[in-house]
Amino acid sequence: MSTIDVSVIIPTYNRLPLLKRAIASCTAEHCRLEVIVVDDGSTDGTWEWLKSQSGIRVFRQHNQGQPWALIRGFEKSLGTYIRLLDSDDFLCAGTIDRQWQLAKDHCVELVYGRVDRYRERDAGVLVGPDPGIWDDFLAVQLGEPNGSHFLGMLFHRRLFEQVPISRPDFALREDRMRMLEVALMQPSLIGSPGLAGYWSQHDEQMHDNYSGSQQVVAHWQMLGIYRRTLQVLIERNELTPRRARAACNVLWPLAHQLAITHPAEGDAIAAWVQALASDFTPPQRGLLGWSYRRLGFRITERCLNLRRRLHSRLGLRPKTASLNLPYP
Repeated sequence: MSTIDVSVIIPTYNRLPLLKRAIASCTAEHCRLEVIVVDDGSTDGTWEWLKSQSGIRVFRQHNQGQPWALIRGFEKSLGTYIRLLDSDDFLCAGTIDRQWQLAKDHCVELVYGRVDRYRERDAGVLVGPDPGIWDDFLAVQLGEPNGSHFLGMLFHRRLFEQVPISRPDFALREDRMRMLEVALMQPSLIGSPGLAGYWSQHDEQMHDNYSGSQQVVAHWQMLGIYRRTLQVLIERNELTPRRARAACNVLWPLAHQLAITHPAEGDAIAAWVQALASDFTPPQRGLLGWSYRRLGFRITERCLNLRRRLHSRLGLRPKTASLNLPYP
């Protein structure tokens, strides 16, 4: 039997000021807690500072990327429950104790809570959606609007003993892959009232700053994740209309983003959306929404690409494409 109730795993790279805040937010009075920090080869003094700290377990690796840092942290962890925390995010006081107590009292494998966005530039807070009762965890993770960031969740370690805690082969979208693989296990779960923590928003946000070929690869990885997940559900005869519609909430904007560089593939995804949910209506409003509904995806995207080329010739800077997902 483990002598540690909760292990918090924090991967970090060159974020020392924010890392200090993240570690300070990991407190517990009632459960036995360990905080594990894996430094992914930082060059800003992170490792030197970590070595001087007490009360945390620290490890260092050559710069291999966050997925490998998470894997190493999990391998070193001793807790019955696992909490994942990016080094720029932070928890609310009492979150660890409160969610651990719920997990223990109700014998569940996953506890979830609300996560708000925190703007670093002005300390502003954007309140996240109230998760409510997740009566279909898969539908929520596939794309329903009342989801939550993984930093607001407590996982039983056996979940990550059955599916990888991180997938380097989906490195640009490994958070989404993790959550969908966990969801496919249909874990027992319970919601924790109130705010669990803050998802930091800043200029160095990784998934919001993909560009060029990296951005295209991120989109292809997302498509691969959804193809794989929906295929599993089809094989299990578990792709309900609700789950299909939830997936469309992600696949539709993904079709638009891929159509910018790969029009045929974007068309194929849009057709897939209509096959999954024949009554799906594009969420865009105004002229763009009218065009999607009346002229169809292909013609609308061709018009958008013509406009982009015109803007380019005029020297106007195009808007950066983004999936604008509520959570990674």
